[in-house]
Amino acid sequence: MHDRHTRRFGLGTATALVMGNIIGGGIFLLPASVAPFGTVSLVAFGVLTLGAIALALVFGRLAQRHPDTGGPYVYAREAFGDFAGFLSAWSYWTMAWVSNAALAVAAVGYVHVLFPGHASTGLDLTVALAALWLPAISNFAGTRYVGAVQLIATVLKFIPLLFIAIAGLFFFDADNLGSFNAGGGSALGGLSAAAAFLLYSYLGLESAAMSAGEVRNPQRNVGRATVLGVVGAAVVYLLGTVSVFGTVPHDKLVDSKAPFSDAINMMFGGHWGGMLVAAAAVISIVGALNGWTLMSAQSPYAAARDGLFPAAFQKKRRGVPTFGVLASAILASALTVINYVSGAGGVFEILVLITTFSATVPYLLAAAAQIYYLLTGRRDEVRPGRFARDLILALVAFGFTFWLVAGAGYAAIYQGVLFLFAGILVYAWMRARRTVREREAAEAGLPADADDAPKHEEPVA
Repeated sequence: MHDRHTRRFGLGTATALVMGNIIGGGIFLLPASVAPFGTVSLVAFGVLTLGAIALALVFGRLAQRHPDTGGPYVYAREAFGDFAGFLSAWSYWTMAWVSNAALAVAAVGYVHVLFPGHASTGLDLTVALAALWLPAISNFAGTRYVGAVQLIATVLKFIPLLFIAIAGLFFFDADNLGSFNAGGGSALGGLSAAAAFLLYSYLGLESAAMSAGEVRNPQRNVGRATVLGVVGAAVVYLLGTVSVFGTVPHDKLVDSKAPFSDAINMMFGGHWGGMLVAAAAVISIVGALNGWTLMSAQSPYAAARDGLFPAAFQKKRRGVPTFGVLASAILASALTVINYVSGAGGVFEILVLITTFSATVPYLLAAAAQIYYLLTGRRDEVRPGRFARDLILALVAFGFTFWLVAGAGYAAIYQGVLFLFAGILVYAWMRARRTVREREAAEAGLPADADDAPKHEEPVA
């Protein structure tokens, strides 16, 4: 059965999904954020890139055994059972829809640069909600359109960023760099301080693994797309930061509100750089929202198939978990409305802070699952003959993720743990429902999953 709205992602589209989800709106402020620490921040970026690549390779190894939609959730559940799987799915789901609200709010600021002079609360809210619902509509249309939008958006934002990154090398002036450790103190202290700002630059690298069920030949393409996406994002990040560092004087860069715009203006003169960067930022955020909207539905979809999330999350049409997309869009919209209408900026900031911790829970569990498979002698599940290399990669990935947790800060960890534990009540409810169904089915002499929702998926082209 052929559905023209449904199409599995090829390697190129899967790579665009990874790269597009990694590169959101934060890159446009990144050089100014790390400038106070000096060029030691470039070293920090290099170290983090190696950690991100190690984690990407671990996801690729795990996808070879479990090429199913849900990625980190599937790995955690298969290795450690339902409870670990639920914690992974719950953390990832909450992180995704709260992050979508944050991205939508960030888009409003760049729209103001493109269309100045018409700011109002009502208009800002309308723009933010449009930024949420247009990608949702794209997802409702099917995986074919999700992939097309993601590929186009990634190309459109990659080209101007790469242009600035490469052009800046021709205008590079070492005198603009400032000192290596501008923050003072030890170089190691400066490295760690810069890393705290950069640690979350690679969130989204799991996107291909999360949508493995929609990727053609996932055993082969998930790992490749993940590594290629991370490397592509790293090229943009590193070259872009180096070019801005070398074109904008350090004392001006520290206080810059639009470092890429300042870099363009320094290279070519005039003041048109702001409009160009704002347009690229809007495209970047919309592309990220398109991918993250799909991601927000994939983890609960996989958990619902196993009875750990409400059955409604299993609903899938045209290759997309439609109920999950709808639920995430509604929750993100509600949070956005609270931010604008109630002026509850503190609440919004707390929830966004929670996402920084929540994102690391699935990573830790996935890396631990790989270590578990190796140390229990199940090498057939992680490709035999590669034990030493795979173990080193898994340990580096676990260490990288542990560093992410430490870099989140005490407040994020404290509030994130509370929010994570709140999910235990949901787990208890779903577990109780499933136990009752299984007992009733056993008493009636029926299969244990007789009352569960159908687990078949639509055929894909």
